[in-house]
Amino acid sequence: MTVRVGIENIGIYPCSLALDMPTLCAERNHDPADIRDSMMIDQRSLNPLWEDPVTMAVNAARLVINDSNRRKVELLIVASESGVDQEKPMSTWVHRYLDLTPHCRNFEVKHACYAGTAAVQMAASWIAGVSHDAKALVVTTDQSRMHFGKPWEYVLGAGASAVLISKDPQLVEIEVGKSGYWTYEISDLTRPTLTVETGNSETSLISYIDALEMAYNHYCERTGEHDFDANFKKNIYHAPFGGLTWRAHRTLLRYGSPMTKNEMWAHFQRKSAGALRYLRKMGGTYSSSTFIGLMGMLASSPDIEGGDRISMFSYGSGSCAEFYSVRACSEAHYLAAAANLDSQLAARRLVTVGEYEELEESRTVLVEKGNYETIDSSLDNWYESNYRRKHLLVFTGMKDYYRQYAWS
Repeated sequence: MTVRVGIENIGIYPCSLALDMPTLCAERNHDPADIRDSMMIDQRSLNPLWEDPVTMAVNAARLVINDSNRRKVELLIVASESGVDQEKPMSTWVHRYLDLTPHCRNFEVKHACYAGTAAVQMAASWIAGVSHDAKALVVTTDQSRMHFGKPWEYVLGAGASAVLISKDPQLVEIEVGKSGYWTYEISDLTRPTLTVETGNSETSLISYIDALEMAYNHYCERTGEHDFDANFKKNIYHAPFGGLTWRAHRTLLRYGSPMTKNEMWAHFQRKSAGALRYLRKMGGTYSSSTFIGLMGMLASSPDIEGGDRISMFSYGSGSCAEFYSVRACSEAHYLAAAANLDSQLAARRLVTVGEYEELEESRTVLVEKGNYETIDSSLDNWYESNYRRKHLLVFTGMKDYYRQYAWS
């Protein structure tokens, strides 16, 4: 008997602060239409000093972990390129603050923006092989470094997703084995220190498209499926920024019947643009982007029916890429819409460019210090109004180089 394995639920934490792109464009003397129309970004998410990748991970996971499933989670993987410690994995904090069973494997993985997909595929394979009703939790969590005035400043962001994998998929079933992948070493983007995030963006974009083609060709070879348009109801791509998914979609459409640019654009709007529903408001979310894109697509698509196939593409600098397929479950649209991420995004506090710059400068100064506190009355006393007594995990600071966490 074939075992069904897939995504039971996805929790998304979009942060509590946001910066409008038109506001940033005005300060940087940049045409806002370029960011809105070409890059397809409207806002970016941002953390106060009392949030970090650990708090985002836990606050996302609390949306899918409850008393009915907590003890069933026997595998926890945290995927990130924003690690807060060179030795201790973030997964240990996540395990502690979610109160998971001690009989649970936990570890942290890193492979740029591909790490989350790698973790989900490994978790799905593990779930398929266990004889009982265990579940796996994959959490992706990242935030950008400081890049004032750089051309890529507009594509920065932050956020986390928590993907619950089980034999009882409610959102999508993973077609285990139906995937194509491609890997080769390239030095495109890098984070060599706790404060530096750099690289060659043009090299990375070219590598992304090359890897997409190679991973898709491998998928076709392995599955015998060569009709991109007919095989999938919807298409989701890793989104460093939304505009790149339009370029990716055009690339794969060229494998089919010839289309004009207008026809390609209409095809993109019909089959892929829905994935940007939330990503346009969060900016670059690294490894989380495909799962946030999946939730955006499902929530935006009342035409999605049970069994409909969706293609997923993930790319990680360095590099590795994977093209794989999932099938929508019958209640997928309703469950994704009921998660109501739109309201969470609307609840974020909009910051001024001055507040954004002060916040990122402070974070950069503190990142390697061993003693400091984070909670204060900044941002119009945002901690008191948005965190106090809300039972969110917060990062309270460092004491003798040990990170301190608490519930708000």
